Amino acid sequence: MMKLVAATNNQKKLREISRILAPMGFGVLSLKDIGLEIEVEEDADSFAGNARLKAQAVFERCNLPTVADDSGLCVEALGGAPGVYSARYGGPGLNDQERTSRLLDEMKDVPEDKRGAKFVSAICCILDRSTMLECSGECCGSIGFASAGEGGFGYDPVFLVDGKSYSELSAEEKDAISHRGRALRNLRELLRGYLND
Repeated sequence: MMKLVAATNNQKKLREISRILAPMGFGVLSLKDIGLEIEVEEDADSFAGNARLKAQAVFERCNLPTVADDSGLCVEALGGAPGVYSARYGGPGLNDQERTSRLLDEMKDVPEDKRGAKFVSAICCILDRSTMLECSGECCGSIGFASAGEGGFGYDPVFLVDGKSYSELSAEEKDAISHRGRALRNLRELLRGYLND
């Protein structure tokens, strides 16, 4: 089984990456597993750029195959915001629930037919000093008028697909349609191509 270090300190994201990659035959190591403490400044202007920054920073420290995800929510009525600032939306110190409340507040007067949004995930996987694989995935939906469901994290309670929020879906249902699920399945195909060469 090929092992990949996940370049994230977000335990919920780590579980999701592990859950999606495990059936594909990839083991996922956490930063804690390899004894690495690192905070990477995500100051690129794109999801792909931030994923690259994270993967490169961790790979340089551990010299092990590394996978990084940068993802976020892009809301049409907010001109694509919060976008790459999804984890920092509303300023420092806010938790997921406070960021979600801020988003709902900003959209309280937006009618149902103008609440389109998409989740985007960009993946960067560095296998060695000469091999970097990059891919992405998207899931289109809309923003609800209130939080719904107990599962997931981040903006999951307000992101609706076919009338249900990400938070109302089981882990398997979410992985099947989510931006990160799609991006990681794209990565699987790239890895298969690389390993078969």
